[in-house]
Amino acid sequence: MRCRGARRSPDSLGAMSAPTPVRGLFETHLTVRDVPRSVAFYRDVVGLPMALELPERNAAFLWIGERGRSMLGLWGIGSAVNTMTLHIAFDTALEDVLAAPPHLRSAGVTPLSFFGEETDEPDVLAWMPAAAVYFEDPDGHLLEYLAMLGGDPRPDAGIVPYSKWATG
Repeated sequence: MRCRGARRSPDSLGAMSAPTPVRGLFETHLTVRDVPRSVAFYRDVVGLPMALELPERNAAFLWIGERGRSMLGLWGIGSAVNTMTLHIAFDTALEDVLAAPPHLRSAGVTPLSFFGEETDEPDVLAWMPAAAVYFEDPDGHLLEYLAMLGGDPRPDAGIVPYSKWATG
């Protein structure tokens, strides 16, 4: 049986190894009624630059600040991958993202791929590019450790395991 989420009692938390260092919040997502209207607002009023538009998924992403530092995802009602739960991505160092799967397992939490499958390594979102490992909190909220990678974005590469990305 897979253990999803941090289901440890407060008394057992002292036995865990040191937590993964979190450097900041990388992204947040909002459900909106009208994605183009919201894109226009966040782009033209708030001043966020466009990162990626996905009209086929009724979604868009905007950078918060400079590219690769922080992001806002906008999802049309009914199109969000996170309907009743929320998603938070934490900015972490690459070495910590790579070490996250065994660390999460040692805490009784299942590391997940971008596709929601149990994993032993991060995925690379090549359009950014960034390495990421996902996991759920006790309430089912999807959390993510994410590290931006050097080099140019390669959107055509899709989403691949880190080992494949690292070997070319």
